Amino acid sequence: MTSSLFSADTRAVLDAIAAEQDRVDAVEQPKLLDTIRRRTAPWTPTELVAACSSGYYAAPAAIGRMLYTGVRAVRPRTVFEFGTAYGFTAVHIAAALKDNGAGKLYTVDLHEGKCAAARDHLKEAGVDEYAEVITGEAVEVLSVFPALCAEPIDFLYLDGWADFYLDVVRAAEPHLRSGALVHADDTEKFAAGARPYLDHVREPANGYVSVGITDGQGLELSTFTGRSVRTSS
Repeated sequence: MTSSLFSADTRAVLDAIAAEQDRVDAVEQPKLLDTIRRRTAPWTPTELVAACSSGYYAAPAAIGRMLYTGVRAVRPRTVFEFGTAYGFTAVHIAAALKDNGAGKLYTVDLHEGKCAAARDHLKEAGVDEYAEVITGEAVEVLSVFPALCAEPIDFLYLDGWADFYLDVVRAAEPHLRSGALVHADDTEKFAAGARPYLDHVREPANGYVSVGITDGQGLELSTFTGRSVRTSS
């Protein structure tokens, strides 16, 4: 079976997002980094959404492929993504679920316009059946997650703002299946913000086995070993 990633519709969507990212972020990313350097007060989620609103900031193509291969191997029934943006990684994850023949992605972002675009991209790629885009704050969505999904989370992907990774993973922990894979991006790119999260998942007493990988931006792969409050049927 040929991977859904290589279908004409999916490739067209991914190539279009990547092209727009290259065009837009060449201008917008330096502005964002300058804003970050000047910032002295902690960010609120709403402030960050506004600061990032004009950029694409999708994960690199290699991360998309890593997510696809990880989802194919783990065969999760439930995936939760923090940071949808225009749906570049969501398309990779949903394509893997489609090729697995089962599973659902719940992807969350606060920016209404980007969520709308992500829904369109998932539909254009032919994988929207395997994904639900939710406009909202990830911690709040996770607080009511049992109302959205009866299954525990098998795969948690963090690619929003690193300062909030710890809050998100703590909110997710009651819903994580024992053995769940947690993938966090940009842990070196935004090292100061990611530090509390890394301290948490690298402490065995918190229920994780974790390893950092240097790829230019930094990613952390962790397995949740603690007992989940919820169990699958």
